[in-house]
Amino acid sequence: MATAAAASASEAEAESKAGPQAEGEEDEAKAARTRRKVLSRAVAAATYKTMGPGWDQQEEGVSESDGDEEYAMASSAESSPGEYEWEYDEEEEKNQLEIERLEEQLSINVYDYNCHVDLIRLLRLEGELAKVRTARQKMSEIFPLTEELWLEWLQDEVSMALDGLDRERVYDLFERAVQDYICPNIWLEYGQYSVGGIGQKGGLEKVRSVFERALSSVGLHMTKGLAIWEAYREFESAIVEAARPIAGFLSPFDREQTFDSQLEKVHSLFRRQLAIPLYDMEATFAEYEEWSEDPIPESVIQSYNKALQQLEKYKPYEEALLQAEAPRLAEYQAYIDFEMKVGDPARIQLIFERALVENCLVPDLWTRYSQYLDRQLKVKDLVLSVHSRAVRNCPWTVALWSRYLLAMERHGVDHRVISVTFEKALSAGFIQATDYVEIWQAYLDYLRRRVDFKQGFNESGDPSCLIMQNWARIEARLCNNMQKARELWDSIMTKGNAKYANMWLEYYNLERAHGDTQHCRKALHRAVQCTSDYPEHVCEVLLTMERTEGTLEDWDVAVQKTETRLARVNEQRLKAAEKEAALVQQEEEKAEQRKRARAEKKSLRKKKKTRGADKHEVDEDDEKEWGDDEEEQPSKRRRVENSVPPAAGKVGLDLEEDTGPVDVEPPSKQKARAAAPKRDMPKVLHDSSKDGVTVFVSNLPYSLGAPEAALRPLFEACGDVVEIRPIFSNRGDFRGYCYVEFKEEAAALRALELDRKSVEGRPMFVSPCVDKSKHPDFKVFRYSTALEKHKLFVSGLPFSCTKEELEEICKAHGTVKDIRLVTNRAGKPKGLAYVEYENESQASQAVMKMDGMTIKENVIKVAISNPPQRRVPEKPEARKAPGGPLVPRQIYGARGKGRTQLSLLPRALQLPSAAGTQAENGPAPPPAGVTPAAEAPKMSNADFAKLLLRK
Repeated sequence: MATAAAASASEAEAESKAGPQAEGEEDEAKAARTRRKVLSRAVAAATYKTMGPGWDQQEEGVSESDGDEEYAMASSAESSPGEYEWEYDEEEEKNQLEIERLEEQLSINVYDYNCHVDLIRLLRLEGELAKVRTARQKMSEIFPLTEELWLEWLQDEVSMALDGLDRERVYDLFERAVQDYICPNIWLEYGQYSVGGIGQKGGLEKVRSVFERALSSVGLHMTKGLAIWEAYREFESAIVEAARPIAGFLSPFDREQTFDSQLEKVHSLFRRQLAIPLYDMEATFAEYEEWSEDPIPESVIQSYNKALQQLEKYKPYEEALLQAEAPRLAEYQAYIDFEMKVGDPARIQLIFERALVENCLVPDLWTRYSQYLDRQLKVKDLVLSVHSRAVRNCPWTVALWSRYLLAMERHGVDHRVISVTFEKALSAGFIQATDYVEIWQAYLDYLRRRVDFKQGFNESGDPSCLIMQNWARIEARLCNNMQKARELWDSIMTKGNAKYANMWLEYYNLERAHGDTQHCRKALHRAVQCTSDYPEHVCEVLLTMERTEGTLEDWDVAVQKTETRLARVNEQRLKAAEKEAALVQQEEEKAEQRKRARAEKKSLRKKKKTRGADKHEVDEDDEKEWGDDEEEQPSKRRRVENSVPPAAGKVGLDLEEDTGPVDVEPPSKQKARAAAPKRDMPKVLHDSSKDGVTVFVSNLPYSLGAPEAALRPLFEACGDVVEIRPIFSNRGDFRGYCYVEFKEEAAALRALELDRKSVEGRPMFVSPCVDKSKHPDFKVFRYSTALEKHKLFVSGLPFSCTKEELEEICKAHGTVKDIRLVTNRAGKPKGLAYVEYENESQASQAVMKMDGMTIKENVIKVAISNPPQRRVPEKPEARKAPGGPLVPRQIYGARGKGRTQLSLLPRALQLPSAAGTQAENGPAPPPAGVTPAAEAPKMSNADFAKLLLRK
């Protein structure tokens, strides 16, 4: 009955127009009987296998292979071609020539739909099964296939299926077929073919799964859905009939679990079908009454009556479709409008799918369908499937591709998939150039939305505008559009790059390569006026160009502009130096005031001591005062009583770097240490006669437990060590420096090579032992402090930058001979480095390319190495010579002055010199009646005591 209903439903349109035809009805009835016979036998065989020998299969004489064979015969019976009468050889030769022509045509244009159809027809006619399968596969990859092409392909594959693997391939082909369009006949064939595999593992679940999916897809079809319902119900009824003979032999529990549950499945199918408005509902209701042993429930009758009322509303639209001729677009549009007003999503989706079967090449219909899904259903798989089918059916419509990209972005599809889809759109062959503009705009909008501009994406991300520079080069070299390139460079300069010489020279080089001399001259003139980092270099380039290409007038203008600019630059630099010197002077005056304040406090403390205060209280005040000083200047070292300074006059490394933070203990530990009893530590004396075989070691960790044991292995590698003399405080704390005495002077010289070697995470400083009181000009700084044109000074480096990373960046601009990262006393980087190149030219190029570069989010500064001159502390009056310009002093590091630069003159005697520091244009003249310091009389110890006790 199911197949008969399916056949009658599929022919409903023809019957309404042409009336019954006896011969056609007989053929359809015969094919339906054949299908029903196959269906019943296959179900019976499966029931026998699953339920035991209670039902004799041999009486029926069926098997799985028989079911497949009879199904193939039934399928081929409907479409068996008639007999053609022609001369076989001539016709075959003609077909082969036509096949070759069609294949050649497709090699030229693979999108020729008619060529694909004709080639498949001829290959099938010639029996070329392998070739026809390949041809169908290629066509299905490009175009969705119609219902007729799919049914023809499926019938051929079913007839060739021999084993389980072939059956799986046919299943896969059915799955592809039901994706292109909603075709009730394909679903019906799929369900009936799956019945043939019911005897396999999981076959019963497979059949039910196929039929349930078919009902979800086309079960609401007013005219053709009836066939799917009846085929499914007949399948479940056959299982009931197969189980009925053995139901009486089962226990009540087993009967309920098998027979009764299967009977309930049939009842459920009847009830579900009667609740849906379909044609011939009355016949279905009558069949249910005849089949059911119990009265029909009242709820089922109410649902059935409601479905009948709905059917009356849909009939006018269905009859309009039956009476109209294909493609019936207007009738489908009216039907869609009606369904949209009703608002049932399942029925709206079905009517769209029915309309697209006959109007698959109408882009507006696809657009309306996809728009409804995007705004109403919003189901990812369904939405993306419809969009994909839309662009496959109408690939020439750019609006469908744009909506497809938007839908993929809306549902979070991976970026790579979206990019591939965009590339397919570009190769779809749009008719107009504006279509390409539209699809590019859609893709660029998508890319813009992918960028999170709030996450630090601004101009600082590309300060040198490298992307715009590349854009300008492309415009100039590939597009021959120098006007656009110049506009881009104008924009680059307005983003704060006009003060850099390397940016102007990059623009100048582009003009030299692709522009003209006039614009080159204009760019260099602007560069001379705007450059602030290396104006001399830009002026030199301008003069060189005018020397080789310019006229005398151009040369005069260039000389005048460069001289004026350089004079102004020198004037600005001089003013900056004077301003810096004034700031330095203010800092010195403030430091002098703090020094006087400390001296006054110390004088008051000593006055209390002379009045007979308790010695213990004086010691506490003294410790407290020194603690206050340390809090005010944490970078200074603690004063330690009864300890020998580092060779009073012995010099350590005069470092270029600032000292790092000294290891300072927490306040609680400092108080406990201050309260600890003092220990008598032996004084460490140094014999100046052994300076040649002795080295001074400093910057050692204070936490070094046994300095002698820790340092001896290091220095014994240089030669025989006579003695290692570490310096301790009177409480037994290691001061961080020591003397190492060798037997031979050569060993001491070798020990100097251990300078900067890491000891417990700190760089150890090793220097010669020299009495600085006898050699005040002695320096051990091993790096040059003069101008070195082949060496660069790099600042602003990230602290995490390593020597290897910096070398990798610098070697791109020349041969790097050496790189030195500047560190503090603790061995931690300061963000500074010196890079030595092979020659001046390479260093100059590196400055132009690297200055302003960003390394790990840090913008670095690069300049030729030219350290400022150090101030001579012994002659402070030279800095403020009358009539001369102010010269900025050498700025000291975090340590301030070294201990060897401290003045040993009491502070009280330094107070009168303060008047000299306050004069702006040189030292102030001494007051009347005051004897100059050079002619001051000699003072006795008593005179010094009076000065110290003076209020």
